[in-house]
Amino acid sequence: MAIAVVVVWGLTYISTKVLIQQGLHPHEIFFYRFLVAYAGIWLIAPRRLLANSWKEEGLLALAGFFGGSLYFYTENTALGLTQASNVAFLLCTAPLLTAFLSAAFYKEDRLTRRLLMGSMLALCGVGLIVFGGKEGLKVSPAGDLLTLCAAFSWACYSLVIRRLSGRYPVSFITRKVFFYGVLTILPLFAVFPFRQNTAILCRPEVWSNLLFLALIASLVCFVAWNVALKKIGVLHTSNYIYLSPLVTLGASMLILGEGLTLCSAVGAVCILCGVYWAEKRK
Repeated sequence: MAIAVVVVWGLTYISTKVLIQQGLHPHEIFFYRFLVAYAGIWLIAPRRLLANSWKEEGLLALAGFFGGSLYFYTENTALGLTQASNVAFLLCTAPLLTAFLSAAFYKEDRLTRRLLMGSMLALCGVGLIVFGGKEGLKVSPAGDLLTLCAAFSWACYSLVIRRLSGRYPVSFITRKVFFYGVLTILPLFAVFPFRQNTAILCRPEVWSNLLFLALIASLVCFVAWNVALKKIGVLHTSNYIYLSPLVTLGASMLILGEGLTLCSAVGAVCILCGVYWAEKRK
């Protein structure tokens, strides 16, 4: 389930880039995406409105903020400020950040040598794929900092979901994430006023990509990802994020006709070996 989600999420960069090129702003893309997903999930989510306590309702709000508005706004904004390769690489620090935060807050989550070494090997593989054959890393302070903020935000989201896992149905948690994600993005519209995007939204390349992001990449994938978090744990689920560059690599070969470089091939092997090493329980 985690691998399937990562495959889909690896393709969302293309849809987001198309929407930005068509004139939509990052916060508008997120707003439409989560609003449609929120409407769709009512078909499967329990009808209850609130959590068992205000404390847990607050945790759900944090999940919507960290895994919704903050993550996607910082990621999408970073794409316009720094190289896409920087974003792809820095976002893959999320599993390591998750491991460190989890070890800090949960004593039972120890940073084993196998986990750290496997994660570092996979991250090196990501670097080889992202920067192999190119000029290399070009530092863009604002964009790179926003990307690290997005990775940290996703790590926080994973830990919040862990606190709520098992207490509520996954569909209920996901619905609340969508709701609070939409709610917490609204203050941005006070700074960047809502625009009449009717003409843009009617374009086939716009509404088709928005539906893909909302119904597949958000509705289906968030439910599946939260199930994976519940079944195999935060640390093991997060490690599959390293596979995302492999999806991009495969798509570029199949769709764009790009060749496989030696650096990319070595990077792919490093990612697969690193994820296997980190995931191996014994």
